[in-house]
Amino acid sequence: MFIQTEATPNPSTLKFLPGRTVMPSGTADFTSADDADASPLAQRIFGVEGVEGVFFGPDFISVAKGEADWAHIKPAILGAIMEHFTTGQPVMADDATADGGHAEHDGPHGAIVTQIKDLLDTRVRPAVAQDGGDITFHGFEEGIVYLSMRGACAGCPSSTMTLKMGIENLLRHYIPDVLEVRPVAQ
Repeated sequence: MFIQTEATPNPSTLKFLPGRTVMPSGTADFTSADDADASPLAQRIFGVEGVEGVFFGPDFISVAKGEADWAHIKPAILGAIMEHFTTGQPVMADDATADGGHAEHDGPHGAIVTQIKDLLDTRVRPAVAQDGGDITFHGFEEGIVYLSMRGACAGCPSSTMTLKMGIENLLRHYIPDVLEVRPVAQ
């Protein structure tokens, strides 16, 4: 098994590409070892000293580190991922479900929310996934879209600019009712 790695815009996060499906649908975000009970793979990765976060996308795994040096922990992370996939264990426990990243909204702005979600799914999510992350829609109220960045994009130095300059401008261009995009802390 050959696992590729890619740098992300967040220097504390590295993207691992195992060459196979990680999450068939949705994503999963683990911000601590205590959160990793739902995933045997996340538990293995958190077993590497210095790992502070694990995010699963469709075909990638983003790993966030603390103060550790990538040169020291990257081989152990690669080993944990390889060992997991060669044992045939599932990525997620049987009773765990993926987070699709969609909040429901049936209120008076249902049509606007549908447009927002469609733009996020078709134009934003693929670009954010290239950087090892995901974006989650949390709501729309009084012209304000509430979103959160996940995976490599959470805590990335450029995430605020991505939200304000990129996503906000895109949504405002296509949906005149959108006035602003605000981040939601997770």
